[in-house]
Amino acid sequence: MKKDVIYGIRFKTKKETRKVIINYIEGFYNSRRLHSSLGYKLPREYINDYYKNEKKVA
Repeated sequence: MKKDVIYGIRFKTKKETRKVIINYIEGFYNSRRLHSSLGYKLPREYINDYYKNEKKVA
């Protein structure tokens, strides 16, 4: 994260810093990053697989 977003940037306020960090976490880290707890899938892939399996069971 430091290299991707913060390195070399001087933020004017804590509020601005917080906004950038939250946007990074919500926009990339949580949505586009593979998660070991999800079987190394993207969150969207995991959810899609879950619902596909639910339809098969029902």
